[in-house]
Amino acid sequence: MELNHAAAASPLTQTRSRNDWLDGFAVCASVACMIHCLGLPLLLAALPAFADQIDPGESFHAVVLALAVPTSALALVSGWRRHRAPVPLAIGAVGLALMAVGILFASREILETAITVSGSLLLAGAHIANWRLRRARNR
Repeated sequence: MELNHAAAASPLTQTRSRNDWLDGFAVCASVACMIHCLGLPLLLAALPAFADQIDPGESFHAVVLALAVPTSALALVSGWRRHRAPVPLAIGAVGLALMAVGILFASREILETAITVSGSLLLAGAHIANWRLRRARNR
């Protein structure tokens, strides 16, 4: 009798798959944020004629943060529940906090960029650590 692997997928396997997707999405979002924070100012400096047409406005940062907070929280907390290592959760929280603080410095572009990129890097690192710890636990 042959066992259908799709039908035999356990809830644990489905949870791992969802968590892998969430961590992957969160890392991609962090990288996209970092590219935006570093690339857009360079693009705007190189192409001043297009600056008004390309700038997504300050609401862009709030929208990205509004997506990052629940996605990251869900992925990092579910990872912590699995591996019980508090470091990725703590680093991710600091990264999200820095991203939020960056919004407060919108009038000081260099400071805003430095704070936001630092937060994005910490958050991406936290998701990578979370993913690795979850994978190591599942072996």
